[in-house]
Amino acid sequence: MNLEDYIRNVPNFPIEGIQFKDVTTLCKVHSSFKESCDRLVNYFKDKGITKVCAVEARGYIWGGVLAYQLGAGFILIRKPGKLPAETISEIYELEYGTDTIEMHKDAIEKDERVLLFDDLLATGGTAKAACNLIEKAGGIVNGIAFVIELTGSLHGRDKLKGYNIVSLVKIPVEE
Repeated sequence: MNLEDYIRNVPNFPIEGIQFKDVTTLCKVHSSFKESCDRLVNYFKDKGITKVCAVEARGYIWGGVLAYQLGAGFILIRKPGKLPAETISEIYELEYGTDTIEMHKDAIEKDERVLLFDDLLATGGTAKAACNLIEKAGGIVNGIAFVIELTGSLHGRDKLKGYNIVSLVKIPVEE
């Protein structure tokens, strides 16, 4: 099954010039959603994953499924002020400015093997910040998984050198 066939391209969203890759169209079809989950579970099932961390919001769609299927705990990574208990945070750079993500301070124990999931890899900033959070908490990033990886001019993989990265669909971005 070619999963890219189930991903909708939305021109000029959220701003002019952006070609937004919409994974909701992949999720709404049982066979494509199941296939995407099964491929990721099969890849990581023997890797000793004890926690799955996912970045809000689309990351939660697959993250919960992966945690359940891998017999692992599920950890939410959110924007600031959304988690109720004590958090740790990581600031990262965007093309114009900075952003911050947070995770509960007690979410991961020392040396736990963690799978990070997000729906899309573009510049790699969010994923690298999430890896930093996991490692700051004492976890070991055992893998990073994405449904979509935008390749070419964004160089997202470059920020994640040294990590085991799995992308189900690779879509070239024009230079």
